[in-house]
Amino acid sequence: MGLLTIGVFAKASRLSPKALRLYDELGLLTPARVDPVTGYRLYAQEQLEQARTVAWLRRLGMPLARIRHVRTLSAVEAAREIRAFWAQVEADTAARRDLAAFLIDHLSRKDPAMSSTATPLGLRYAALSDQGLVRESNQDTAYAGPRLLAVADGCGSQGASAGAAAVEALKHIETDGVPAGGLLNVLEDVIEQAQRAVHDIAGSDPSTDGTGTGTGTGTGTTLSAMLWTGSQLALVHIGDSRVYLLRDGELFQITHDHTMVQSMVDEGRLSPEEAASHPQRSLLVRALGHGADSTPDLRLHDARRDDRYLLCSDGLSTVVPAEDIHRVLSGTGEPEQAVRELVALANGSGGPDNISCVIADVLELRPTAGRDGASAL
Repeated sequence: MGLLTIGVFAKASRLSPKALRLYDELGLLTPARVDPVTGYRLYAQEQLEQARTVAWLRRLGMPLARIRHVRTLSAVEAAREIRAFWAQVEADTAARRDLAAFLIDHLSRKDPAMSSTATPLGLRYAALSDQGLVRESNQDTAYAGPRLLAVADGCGSQGASAGAAAVEALKHIETDGVPAGGLLNVLEDVIEQAQRAVHDIAGSDPSTDGTGTGTGTGTGTTLSAMLWTGSQLALVHIGDSRVYLLRDGELFQITHDHTMVQSMVDEGRLSPEEAASHPQRSLLVRALGHGADSTPDLRLHDARRDDRYLLCSDGLSTVVPAEDIHRVLSGTGEPEQAVRELVALANGSGGPDNISCVIADVLELRPTAGRDGASAL
């Protein structure tokens, strides 16, 4: 069968002549022959399948550079690459959906800082950080106060300073509070302040490799923090520290780990069981630090009386099974005792990393509240 003109080939492949010319220039879909006199591009019949694959991938929104890479792979490898691409698209969409839900929730109601509840609520809280049994120093920071709960897990030669600086940058909330109509502005400000504080620390680290993402050389930190508004908790999360919610007897993980291994699980490349023992399970894809993707997850949680929140570093979550965390949170009354028990469990499992825990209980405020650790807002 003879060669097809660009017009006929375009119609058959559902690609425009303009697109075909572009793909030829990019080396993505080269014509079988170019007429030396007229310059007309001519295509072989067997190129139709390639062209249609390109057309479908473009409809998926795949960038041209990635399509070029897919074209070099075997069918099995190409399928795996498309699966990974789409998993990333879904993850990005989910992140935008969370932000959209946050904005809708915030704008469709009275400002959370000014909203009233039938029963005034407050927090009773405790924080504990422990070096563990293996590390030479503690690079974690744990903080609990009437308006701020936070855990940071530093990495690199100045990781301890980076984590402490990130949390310290948020503490003005304790005195300044959240102004009316200002929750979104406060969140944006505290994120920028934490980033700037960590960058200042990382910039003075001579061993920084430009990643700041848990490689063991660059200085950086995770950050999981919750801002109390009086009826809601606004979550700021980046890295692999975690936040759990115990509600009505059930335990929910309300953060998503920003790790390479978790990305591979999301893409279907690893099972959760394989991820748990993967040698690179601590490699971060998002963190506060030089050269790192420092885009945080934001969420807004309506508080209910008797809710219990746990913020913890991966020194707890990677060695203590979720069922044991659930047992301690549901069976231990006071936050102070619960954080001690969780740290003891991590150390009982070898304590291979620093361990930090913050626990906050949502409770009904009494007129004399405040002396027992509950925040009187």
